[in-house]
Amino acid sequence: MFTGLIQALGSMEPLGGDSWQITCVSQSGEVIMQDLAYGDSVAVDGVCLTVEQVLKDGFIATASPETLRRTTLGGEQTQRRYVNLEASLKVGSKVGGHFVMGHVDGIGRLLLVEQTASSWEMTFIASVAIARYIVPKGSIAVNGISLTVAAYEPELSQFKVAVIPLTYSETNLRYLVSGSLVNLEGDILGKYVEKFLYSGNPHTRGTDDNSIDGITPAFLAEHGYL
Repeated sequence: MFTGLIQALGSMEPLGGDSWQITCVSQSGEVIMQDLAYGDSVAVDGVCLTVEQVLKDGFIATASPETLRRTTLGGEQTQRRYVNLEASLKVGSKVGGHFVMGHVDGIGRLLLVEQTASSWEMTFIASVAIARYIVPKGSIAVNGISLTVAAYEPELSQFKVAVIPLTYSETNLRYLVSGSLVNLEGDILGKYVEKFLYSGNPHTRGTDDNSIDGITPAFLAEHGYL
C-alpha cells in the first residue's frame, strides 16, 4: 500500500522482455534506497513492482502480463523515461495523500496543460471503466501521484486536477505533453462502496438479492455504521 506522495524521481530502462532497471536520479533517492531489500514493493509510476535485485542506485523488477496489459509498461519502450517512485507505506507512517494500492485500473491520456498564477491545471481523459470511480473533490492517482479532482465531465469521461508547483517540479508531470499516456488508479474506497451497493452481501445476509433495498437506516445501525 502507498499514499501517492512521491518520494523520488527515477529513470526506467527496459532490459528486454518484462524486466526493467529503475535508477534513482533525484537527490531524494536515498529515501527509496536507505533500507531497500529483495522482495520489497515500490510504486513505479503508480505500478506496484517487487524488487528482485538491489543495485547501487536503484533496483531491477519484473512486470506480470496483467500489469503489462493494464499499464503504460505494456507499451513499446526502447528508451529511458522518467518515473515517479514511492516506497511502500510503513506502519505508523503519515498518510498525507490517500490509500493507493499500486494496482492500476487502466491508462488515461493527457489532453491539456494550462499554467495559472498558482498551479498547473491538467485535463485527462479516462476510459468509462475508470471514470465511474471519479468524484469531484475526490482522490485519484495519476502516475502514482495522489491528486484531487477539481472538475469532472462524466459525459466526456474527462477530469481536471490542479497541480501545485512542488508536485509539478518534483514528479514526472512536468515532462508530460498533450497526448502523453498515464497510469490511473481510482480510490479504493469508491470500489468497495460500489461492491456493497450493487452486488449486495449474500455471504452475511443469506440472500441472493443484488439490489440496495436492504440498505436501510436500521441495517446500517445494526452493523455499526450509525
